Parts: sequence; structure tokens; C-alpha cells
Amino acid sequence: MNKVTVLGSLNVDTILRFKRFPKPGETLPLAGKSVAGGGKGANQAIAASRAGAETTFIGKVGQDREGNFMVRQLTDSGVDDQYVQHSNAANTGTAFILLDQSSENRILIDGGTNQQVTPADVDAAKQVIAASDFLVAQFETPLAATIHGFELAHAANCRTILNPAPATTAVPAELLAVTDLIVPNETETETLTGVHVTDEASMVEGAHKLQALGVANVIITVGSKGAFWMRGQEHGFVPAYRVRAVDTTAAGDTFIGALSSVLKPDFSNLAEAVRLSNRASSLAVQKLGAQPSIPTYAEIAAADQVTTD
Repeated sequence: MNKVTVLGSLNVDTILRFKRFPKPGETLPLAGKSVAGGGKGANQAIAASRAGAETTFIGKVGQDREGNFMVRQLTDSGVDDQYVQHSNAANTGTAFILLDQSSENRILIDGGTNQQVTPADVDAAKQVIAASDFLVAQFETPLAATIHGFELAHAANCRTILNPAPATTAVPAELLAVTDLIVPNETETETLTGVHVTDEASMVEGAHKLQALGVANVIITVGSKGAFWMRGQEHGFVPAYRVRAVDTTAAGDTFIGALSSVLKPDFSNLAEAVRLSNRASSLAVQKLGAQPSIPTYAEIAAADQVTTD
């Protein structure tokens, strides 16, 4: 069992469902409204824990009902919350997910306390980072905290996984220097490298450019098509499983969380870990809501058994 620490965001998601996105000035009725736990960091931690990893979370919530709700989402899924700080300086992060009938989503985020995570908060978890196989982070919390966390992990021989989302062109060189695996989607790859990802040749080009930035191991996820991986000079493509998508909100986070739970620290099983992560994502997109849709390892294994029988 891997030990995984996730540094990241916690958001309460309000999901608004409708037939189609309204035109400018147009009013349309909702087909449904629901509330669920979310935030890329929390999603990834819950995915890692449900897939079997011993998981700890570093983050911050407000002194409010939403903060208590988000901590409960973590602990109910077996995630250690001892390094989740409670702050009265801001409200817990929130997100509004706009979801049309084709399962396309658009997301609006109020970062709240996620934007108050500091290097000192990371320092408090220094020992658990040192004891972890992987430290995972995204871009929904301040870069200074992520850089510090990755430097601590690097010094302790804990491997680091960076999900560069939301996309940004300004990833500090000092962060990439202590990143062992980077996992962007095709849009984030283009933002980081300038390479428009359309086929495997462009994935190879994008991955080589990411390696040139200092990251030896790369995974590029391409939604319903699957995921491309590169380890040193080795590379391959793992097709996605064909399913009927209901809500794609947590697909990428489920992929990364599941990946961290089964990936070996030397990355020797990268291709197989990607395949299992594709399977986990294929289950997540068949349900509504970010965290309610994330599968357990038993569900992933059962789906694999159905496929292979």
C-alpha cells in the first residue's frame, strides 16, 4: 500500500444541470441542482484513499458549516485530516459547476481559504511528507506552499506528482526541478509547451518539451481517448474505456488519485498504473458529482473482472 500525501484545495461544489448553456441575455430553467464535496486536491486525496492508499491531506477550510462538511468528506473516505487547518480569515472554497445534457461542464471557483495555504502549513506536515511515497499537488493553492512542499519531499526521497491545473503558463523552474511526474491534460500541455495535442506524434512532442523543462516522467490525459505516458525515452498510449458519461467533473482527479495509490516510486509500472487509472476514471464519469462518483478499489477491480471475463 502506498502512502500518499495530497497538498491542495477543498471546495463545496454546487452543481447546476440544464439542457444547454444559455445564450447571452437568455434565461433557461434548471433541470436539477445538487451539492457535493469537491476541490481538485480533496478529490485526488479521496480517490487515492478509496483506491487503497494510506492518505493524508494538507489544506485549509473556513470556520463554517462548509468547512466541517468538507472535512467530513475526507474522513468518511479514510483520509487523515490532521493537517487540515481551520481559518476564520475567509470562507471555505466554493465552486459552481455548470453541466449541460451532453455532460460538458464549465466551472466557476471562489478559492476562499484555499488561497491562504502557506509554507508554514506545509512545514507542520514535514514528517508525514518524509514518510510518504508520493506528494501530490495542483494549482488551486498558492505556488509558494507547493514549491516548499515539493522541496521537502525531494530532500526526503518522496516522489512528487504535479497536476498543473488550472492551466498556467508561469510554472516556476524551481518547482519543475523538484517534480518527478507531471500530469497535464491536452489543454494544459498546450499552455505549458505551445504544442497543440491532436495525435500521438504531438503527444510525444509535448512530452519531450515537458522533459526539457526538467520533469523526467510525463502523463498527458486526453479525456475520452485515454492517456499518453513517457518515462525517460520509453512511451506509450493507453486507450480509455468506452462508457456513457454523465458528469466528467472529477475524471482527471480520480485518474491522479488512483495513479498515486498503485504507482511504484521508481515508476517501473507506469503503463499498468495508467491503465488502472483509466478504469477508475471511466467509473467516475458515469455518476453525478465529483466526490460521490469516485470509485473504491473493489469497484475498480470488479469492473476489470467484468471486462476480462
